[in-house]
Amino acid sequence: MDLFGSALVGVIEFTEIWVLYSATDQIGGFTLAQIMLVFGLSDLAFSLADLVVGHCDNLPVYVRAGTLDVFFLRPQPVLAQLITSDLSLRRLARCLVGASALTVGLVLNDIDWGVGTIGLLVLALVCGFVIFSAQFVTAAGLQFFLINGAEMTNAFVYGGRYAATQPATVWPRVLLVVFGAIFPVAFAAYLPVSTLLGIPGLAGLPAWIGWCAPIAALWAVVVAGLCWRWGLRHYRGAGG
Repeated sequence: MDLFGSALVGVIEFTEIWVLYSATDQIGGFTLAQIMLVFGLSDLAFSLADLVVGHCDNLPVYVRAGTLDVFFLRPQPVLAQLITSDLSLRRLARCLVGASALTVGLVLNDIDWGVGTIGLLVLALVCGFVIFSAQFVTAAGLQFFLINGAEMTNAFVYGGRYAATQPATVWPRVLLVVFGAIFPVAFAAYLPVSTLLGIPGLAGLPAWIGWCAPIAALWAVVVAGLCWRWGLRHYRGAGG
């Protein structure tokens, strides 16, 4: 049932996009077939990150229950223990939704296949996974300071995933700063797909900007590392 429910969420989210495109041919310069590539890449990358690192969402539960202290008694990094403390297989269903949308998008679009094309797709998927994983870790690091602040961090973790499935050209300026520079989810799918299909992306950016996804991923990892170390040093334990 959990697998079915998880897959249903992904299907509903894609249906929402399909409904939007039923009223117009293009949104932000992308047709429905082209946006399927963006949706598939971003959804698959996020689903893989959610499968591997999504358990960081439970950090506030461990902090409130005092069970996080147990992690400090073992000779392994706390973050590694937190990530490996659980694996929710139900999240596999979301991966199937993203993979299906990506496959259909690759079939429907007129793509000039070659080594560069395959390399860009693999690069985008790997960097998207790293960017979304870094967002989970960043949110976990902030949880050491926030009280019942999961909704706030979810706004940029899950809000970022939703934004990544849309053309960045329709984002307001504030979202361009937040999801284009601070949490660079625009590099998870939109910009690589723009480069792949030769579609003009954000004004002022070169056509090859999609190849810069590794730089964005590295920036996301640095931010996540700083937030996690800052939060971990702030933690004083449950007193047990």
